[in-house]
Amino acid sequence: MSLTQELVRIPTINPPGDAYEACCRVLGERLQRKGFAVEYVRAVGAPGDSDAHPRINVVARREGQAQGPCVHFNGHIDVVEVGSGWTVDPFAAIVKDGKVFGRGSCDMKGGIAASVVACEALIEAGLPLPGALEISGTVDEESGGFSGVGYLCRQGYFSKPRVDHVIIPEPLGVDRVCLGHRGVWWAEVETHGRIAHGSMPFLGDSAVSHMVAFLHLLETQLQPRLAHRHTAIPVEPPGARQSTLNFNGIHGGHPEQRYALNALGEPVGDLPTPVVAHSCRAVLDRRFIAEESLETVKQEVVDMLDELVRTRPGFAYTVRDIMSFVPSATPKDAPVVMATARAIARVLGREAQYIASPGTYDQKHIQRTGQLRDCIAYGPGILDLAHQPDEYVGIDELVQSAGVMALAVLDLQGVLPLMSH
Repeated sequence: MSLTQELVRIPTINPPGDAYEACCRVLGERLQRKGFAVEYVRAVGAPGDSDAHPRINVVARREGQAQGPCVHFNGHIDVVEVGSGWTVDPFAAIVKDGKVFGRGSCDMKGGIAASVVACEALIEAGLPLPGALEISGTVDEESGGFSGVGYLCRQGYFSKPRVDHVIIPEPLGVDRVCLGHRGVWWAEVETHGRIAHGSMPFLGDSAVSHMVAFLHLLETQLQPRLAHRHTAIPVEPPGARQSTLNFNGIHGGHPEQRYALNALGEPVGDLPTPVVAHSCRAVLDRRFIAEESLETVKQEVVDMLDELVRTRPGFAYTVRDIMSFVPSATPKDAPVVMATARAIARVLGREAQYIASPGTYDQKHIQRTGQLRDCIAYGPGILDLAHQPDEYVGIDELVQSAGVMALAVLDLQGVLPLMSH
């Protein structure tokens, strides 16, 4: 609990990427005291990295007593913005009603703390671990993970022979093994118009009006089709077992300003420009299921844009890919899946549930770039609380998940079967 509190009190908000080094140092110095060799790895030149906000990751490794498999616990240290609606200080890490409250407590500093405590317990027990233990705290998962796990994967940190098994303690429930996630395509669609004086809009061509037509087509044609596409994969929550499309943002015309009136009713601050919008941009967040292909997902949006080119005078567009990842799934008979499921049964006294996540997480980099398939998400917390006001993680969940993770290590390294004899 105390480590969770210590981590929550460091406001690692992304964007812009605050206090990453401070958080990594807390983890690194603690693990160093337990005999881990610690590296601080800056993702120089990666997205978001700058001297003002360096993308610093921490990787700690403790060698085993023999040449056995390495089990790696990876957690992201960045958290999303606070937002409104909180009834407690989001960075005070207040404890009440058996819960630690704060931004990042659930997603996922509680999970990082549980994995650290699990490894510390194994070390303090003096068990003859034949393989290495690794723990990493990485950045920017909330914005794609390109400067965190993505960067480390490109440097070989998540590949064999260095690492054999990876557990990512995302907040998916103490009795759930998360096998993978849906796919994602983020794209920016821009509609083009012709600038003109706002008092004579008939001399111009509004890109905003063109965007309205496109969004209307998506809402009336594409989204109803997506609602009928369901996956056989056990995605949680159940509402995410279908394909979805969200409009993450939209902007058109003059750069955004906040206009206000003074006591005399006069406008103050920057004033709007009286022109017809010649550009309008919308960010699409398309989540797709395993039964769909990325190529098909992209093409059906392009087909709708092309339909408007044919049927709507003056319609023109461009599409820019922002990010895409295909669905990911680790087989149920993979070693890390089976070991974690056995540990859940032993600690909790009930069978594990197998699920998939509605959103992507850093498993995508480990499997695609690191070429390591033996990777799951397992950790304390309720996913629905992530990014919400009054986010929290249960203390009992922290303790239970740490026990599960410790037993999973013993199983994967061949120690648990020996202990049972």
